[in-house]
Amino acid sequence: MLSRVADSLYWMSRYLERAEHTTRLLDVNLNLMLDETSNSADHRWPRLLQSLGRPRRLKWEGNPYTLAHTLTFDLTNPASVVACVISARENARHMREQISTEQWHRLNSLYLEVTRPGFKKEMQLDAESSTEGPVAFLQQVMEAVHQFQGVTDSTMSHGEGWHFIQVGRYLERATATTFLLEAYHEDLWAHPDRAVDGNEYLEWMGLLRSATAFEAYCKVYTADLTPERILEFILLDPEFPHSVRFSIDALHAALGAIQQQSGKRRADEVQRLAGKLSASLAFASIDEILDRDVVGYLRRIQQQCNAIHNEIYELYVNYSIQTALAG
Repeated sequence: MLSRVADSLYWMSRYLERAEHTTRLLDVNLNLMLDETSNSADHRWPRLLQSLGRPRRLKWEGNPYTLAHTLTFDLTNPASVVACVISARENARHMREQISTEQWHRLNSLYLEVTRPGFKKEMQLDAESSTEGPVAFLQQVMEAVHQFQGVTDSTMSHGEGWHFIQVGRYLERATATTFLLEAYHEDLWAHPDRAVDGNEYLEWMGLLRSATAFEAYCKVYTADLTPERILEFILLDPEFPHSVRFSIDALHAALGAIQQQSGKRRADEVQRLAGKLSASLAFASIDEILDRDVVGYLRRIQQQCNAIHNEIYELYVNYSIQTALAG
């Protein structure tokens, strides 16, 4: 596969996953506004910014609608929802012949909707009066991304290109989930002996819903919400698609399939990095993580994900002709 095609498939997938993640966090926090006090609002929205990696030039200034509108529509922020959709569509356009017609129609329809004239103003006017307009739009984006992922799995051959899409999706998901858990650390795991009040249960539910994990968590642990079990489920569950462990396992499997199909003999290093991270999560104990340093553990995962990204680029995208000839 050409390096430009692999690069476009990889980033198309990452941008769509990033857009879906941001819309989900905004959707959850806008809905939680119905049950919050002014103090909780001043804490919740800065935490949302932290969970998104603290986008540049963005600060909490007291208006959740303004912040949500900026995170959704501001094209100067490359991580905003609309900017991610535009970037994903541009990457898809560069290798249009590599994806199915159904994939292109789903992604192009979403792009045309979020960039049509007057759409941004419509959402701003709705935001000033109620949450219905913004929430409906956010849910529309989430559904469109889910539909694109479903269409991808059902209409695209599961060859090398499909596996690059999986690599982008799960590397982005694992990284975003660790940022989300880190943002909640101070509230859930930093002070284990603190007395719990009724409002904190709402925050715990908010974290689970931010990772689409509430219903899946309840099926494993019933409705017994505890910070330790929440961390264990989102971080280490092997069967939940948005857990860090599941994402890394899927990433490792996709990289192995790419190596096998491409015949790259030099792929041992990226496989080693992904395999090492996968194994560390498989044999990790939640008690050991809590006894040591939760934030440090999450940041090491982020660093390892970044190292995997760099190896992917060196191996499949930014390689020299001599390196390619050497295999």
